[in-house]
Parts: sequence; structure tokens; C-alpha cells
Amino acid sequence: VQLQASGGGLVEAGGSLGLSCAASGRIFSSYKLGWFRQAPGKEREFVAHKGYSGSPYYGNSVKGRFTISRDNAKDTVYLQMDSLKPEDTAVYFCAAAPIRAIFSDNDYYTRPSVYDYWGQGTQVTVSS
Repeated sequence: VQLQASGGGLVEAGGSLGLSCAASGRIFSSYKLGWFRQAPGKEREFVAHKGYSGSPYYGNSVKGRFTISRDNAKDTVYLQMDSLKPEDTAVYFCAAAPIRAIFSDNDYYTRPSVYDYWGQGTQVTVSS
């Protein structure tokens, strides 16, 4: 499985950016697709995740501003980022985690360690 993220760039505060991540290989319904971000000197932070169906789940810092969506036919996950703030500046990573039936809690999939596959990262810079 390979993940290819794209769409980062430079935007002014209050603006919008969209990211996409295309998966090659057999992702289909058995994987949760998520977005994480990492700013310099900080730990990797959960942004959002979404399963094959069902509701998305967001980190508190992006709730109400970011929207994750998934095109299952294309094995692609998207992240629409609105009302961007300078503190959203980071490298954004997409990732895929196998869905484990015994771990249905959304919080479980906020942990980077449960994701088996990672994209290469794309830089998002928000200027003030």
C-alpha cells in the first residue's frame, strides 16, 4: 500500500486549502484513513479520520474548520481546510490504519502508532 499526498502550499490566515491523498493497493473497506500534522519541534498531532462509511472524527483544534471526506471508488481521502490559522502551519500526513473490530472507539484511531501506512507529507504554511 502506498499513499500519495498533494495539495499543500502557502495561504494567508483565514484562507482555505484542500489536500488529497490517493492510496494504491488494497485499502477498500478495511482501513481507516486519517490525517495528521507535525509542526517543527512538536509531536505528530491527530487531525481527522474517516472509515469506509460512517461519520468523520476530528481533533479538537480543527473541529468546525476542517472537513475530511473519502471517495471510496478512488481510494482517495481529502481534507478541506477553512478558516486557517498560523498555528495550522505544519507538514500534513495522510495515513491508513487497519480497522480492528475490537477497537471501535474513535479515540483509538487518533494514535499515530495504529497506522500502518503513511504518505510522504505535504507542507501547509499559513501566514499571519
